[in-house]
Amino acid sequence: MAKTQKKKRSPARTGRRSTAKRARSSTRPSRTRSAAEPTDDAFREELVSVLRGGHAHAAYEDVVANMPAALRGQRPNGAPYSPWMILEHIRIAFWDILEFSRNPSHVSPDFPSEYWPADPNPPNANAWNDSIARHRADREAFERLVRDPASDLYTPFAHGSGQTLVREVLVAATHTSYHLGELVVLRRLLGAWPG
Repeated sequence: MAKTQKKKRSPARTGRRSTAKRARSSTRPSRTRSAAEPTDDAFREELVSVLRGGHAHAAYEDVVANMPAALRGQRPNGAPYSPWMILEHIRIAFWDILEFSRNPSHVSPDFPSEYWPADPNPPNANAWNDSIARHRADREAFERLVRDPASDLYTPFAHGSGQTLVREVLVAATHTSYHLGELVVLRRLLGAWPG
């Protein structure tokens, strides 16, 4: 009998493999919702808000705005990454998590080589703004997926190892927030952060 090969999973989803049994039953016991509990639509909007970021952290739009072109490829004080490398890493990882969430056939890029640009400098003058635009488009697609009543928020994906849509939203948001914090530090070290 031939063995089937498992698809390689992305380290952007590290820690998602569970040693517990894979899929749980998708049937949940019914219960009465109290008046204080949010509706499904309200919870979906909260998830969208988490994807957009901000709140207790700097928002994506604020962190990536007005970055001087001459500093985008700089690695200050021996830092391992330049602002460009972090910006692209955020975009690639977010896209990967989105695709995993909506496409059972998605194959993640190789880690780390395909999650981080090799060159600390953007490849051209438009690359910074193109990366921002692509990330925004992916975020809007993720928001549409979350808002869609047909998108099951809680049942583990058949193609995963226990991941749910709610979990993927939280992973995408926290991963982005983590690296935005790094980008703020780099901008401060480069003298390119307001305040």
